[in-house]
Amino acid sequence: MEHQNKRRDAQPPVYMVDEPAALLPFLLANVKGKSRNNVKSLLSRRLVAVDGVPVSRFDAPLSPGQQVSILPASAPRADALPFPILYEDEHLIVVNKPAKLLSVANDKEKTRTAYHMVTDYVKARRVGDRIFVIHRLDRDTSGVLMFARDPETKELFQSRWNEIVARRGYLAVVEGTPKPDRDTIRSFLVETDTHLSFSGAPGKGAKEAVTSYQVVKSANGFSLLDISIETGRKNQIRVHMKEKGCPVAGDKQYGARTNPIGRLCLHANELSFTHPATGEPVTFKAKMPRDFNRVFR
Repeated sequence: MEHQNKRRDAQPPVYMVDEPAALLPFLLANVKGKSRNNVKSLLSRRLVAVDGVPVSRFDAPLSPGQQVSILPASAPRADALPFPILYEDEHLIVVNKPAKLLSVANDKEKTRTAYHMVTDYVKARRVGDRIFVIHRLDRDTSGVLMFARDPETKELFQSRWNEIVARRGYLAVVEGTPKPDRDTIRSFLVETDTHLSFSGAPGKGAKEAVTSYQVVKSANGFSLLDISIETGRKNQIRVHMKEKGCPVAGDKQYGARTNPIGRLCLHANELSFTHPATGEPVTFKAKMPRDFNRVFR
């Protein structure tokens, strides 16, 4: 059996799959000049990609029509990024964005963004690859951030977001303890000329925002909340917590008097949705930042 080995300028070697196989046996049959240990080392170092996505499983299944490539050792690895990659396939890439990093560029910062860093990561593996913005997190909010790897996936999420996404979960450390311990806040948010938001009357420019919360624990004048949002309005959690009398700790812009960990205490810990390609429900989680726990010691 022969597999076409396409070599292009500045491109890694590519092997076409023409019948079902497991990854390691496929590589051993097709990659010439490397021992079994060499090939296994490539896998363990995530220098083997299937359809452009790095794979480390020896028994990963291959299907006819897929492309297997050997990446250059100099290609940026997932662990070389300044934040973890939670998941990636040919349609999506999901990362755990740190606080104080922009999701996308603004007028002042063009390159130090999650979008720019992930773009460099995917382009290093396959020239011409791109990513597309599906949603964003505020600069000071950490957690699960997802990009599309093709325009069709981006359009699908943006046009059918409420059908596809089952839950957007957050953890927040707030000042005080909201009453009752569990509640759903509904209001219409209006943005001022200075880009602050507040709840106002329904009408032109007002957008409905729905935030549900549950108190997880309270100590030292702070509470940890498990939050779910039905709408993705700008700063809606921050606005709703301020108006509840319990602003997010570290959120001076929305009335916080404290800054216990030197950052906004808001973390996107969960994103659940129906995968656009497989139709299967998937959930991605980012663990609560360790410094959140310091507030309650």
